[in-house]
Amino acid sequence: MKTTQDNRTHRLAGTALAALLAVSASSAFAAAALDAKLIGEASGATPTTSPDGVVKITWARNDVRVTVDGMPLPPAAGLGSWAAFAPMADGTAMVMGDTVVFEDEVDAAMDAAFANGLSVSALHNHFLYDAPKVFFMHIGGEGKPDALASAVKAVWAAIKSVRSAHASPASGFGGETPQPGSIDATAVSNILGQKAADTNGVVKVTINRDGSMHDMPIGGSMGLTTWAAFSGSDALSAIDGDFIMTADEVQPVLHALRKGGIHVVALHTHMTGEKPTFYFTHFWAKGKTADLAHAFRAALDTQAAVKKS
Repeated sequence: MKTTQDNRTHRLAGTALAALLAVSASSAFAAAALDAKLIGEASGATPTTSPDGVVKITWARNDVRVTVDGMPLPPAAGLGSWAAFAPMADGTAMVMGDTVVFEDEVDAAMDAAFANGLSVSALHNHFLYDAPKVFFMHIGGEGKPDALASAVKAVWAAIKSVRSAHASPASGFGGETPQPGSIDATAVSNILGQKAADTNGVVKVTINRDGSMHDMPIGGSMGLTTWAAFSGSDALSAIDGDFIMTADEVQPVLHALRKGGIHVVALHTHMTGEKPTFYFTHFWAKGKTADLAHAFRAALDTQAAVKKS
């Protein structure tokens, strides 16, 4: 039978252990605390540190005048790029951020993010009736704090390079405009390995996917599809479409699209409560129909490889 002294000893031991764990946790957090100065030097921006240890850098986009619904919008009202760095237990850091991009900056910013090891988790708009059109690209990553800060700097530098070359955002991607003509649907089908349908000169491929929402099965007829439409002629057409992806497929598909010269124009969700969670990226490109089909096929193959792994 345990004596009163035994119980007191166990209580004291438990208290001592809890105190030791608290000290250890505190020490681990202190060891992982981020060096704001280092992040500032690597990013070229002035850092601030919040009470929870997160280091943040910002960049107000005051280089382009923006109006929303006819009203001039100051940067403080929602035209700020930022990146926040949080310490991780192993001494590395996590970065999350939101980057203001005009239409002609998206490719450069996304390519710079990928080239420097960052992921892109969203691309969307925040306003209506804005001029010029403003988009927001969300980025993330994990690694050494100074390497992450340098990566963010590279993304912002890519944007600044676009603006240095042209002060005003462009109104188009450039190049020739596809004209109505004939597209060989059979050739597209052969390249993609999917049946292509011709509707009034538009050749389209649709690939269904299955999921569930609120315990109810849903599929392609409810919008769970990847699709691509080709408009124009075999010599010069435009491709636009939508890719449905699970979380682990997003980055590989985006990389494949950009490698194929396809412009990513949006990345977001379409639903809430679905299982698994699906993400959608919309895209656009111009060129020879066969070249566009091969680029789209490469993204499909990349996605399929992820699904098998």
